[in-house]
Amino acid sequence: MVKVTATVEGMMCGMCEAHVNDAVRKAFSVKSVKSDRSRNLTEIVSEEDLDLEKVREVITATGYTVKDVQAEPYKRKGIFG
Repeated sequence: MVKVTATVEGMMCGMCEAHVNDAVRKAFSVKSVKSDRSRNLTEIVSEEDLDLEKVREVITATGYTVKDVQAEPYKRKGIFG
């Protein structure tokens, strides 16, 4: 599993977060996607590697500015750590 973190500027409200999340869900098969306007972040968890440039393009197409996109291995956090 992989976690992709994108720095996204311009999200001002919950609807902005939902707009970004919906665009990501439509473009990729993901386990989860969560945006946080106060931290300017969108976090995507997927079972397969994602094309980081395409992630940038999909989010940019929604009208927001993507400053950075990074991927790292994702480890599920369970009750026991």
